[in-house]
Amino acid sequence: MDWQYDGIPLHPLLVHLTTVSVPVAALSAIVVAAWPAARRWLAVGAPVIGLVALVSVPLATSSGEWLEHRERETALLERHTHLADGLLPWSIAVFVLLTLWWGWNRFAVPRVTSSGLVRAVAVVGPVLLVTAGIGSLIEVVVIGHAGAVSVWKG
Repeated sequence: MDWQYDGIPLHPLLVHLTTVSVPVAALSAIVVAAWPAARRWLAVGAPVIGLVALVSVPLATSSGEWLEHRERETALLERHTHLADGLLPWSIAVFVLLTLWWGWNRFAVPRVTSSGLVRAVAVVGPVLLVTAGIGSLIEVVVIGHAGAVSVWKG
């Protein structure tokens, strides 16, 4: 695919989408894990935000790979592209966990009779959500910083 419009690379535009949607999805994961009222308030919105973040990551990496082949290769650029490959698993985890957490709280909790299962999921779910949220936040900051350094110092 040609990742440019009118001769201008689309990578910066797609990266901005990613650098907004991934942290918003991560923060949504942390908020719904820690604050029960947010689960009702965000409801299906949290998984939708996670989906936007998930879709933005391959778009940003694909457009970045396209751009990488048109730029002079440097160690800084190589570091940025290497780090960028690590964001997709975190985005998948955030989306899947947000979707499962929403589905659990929406459909399963009202129907489950085993209080042991409810308690186990009530502990494990938030831990996984917070871990995935913090991991994706750290990853997007590190990748973004490496990209900025490769542009401005490379």
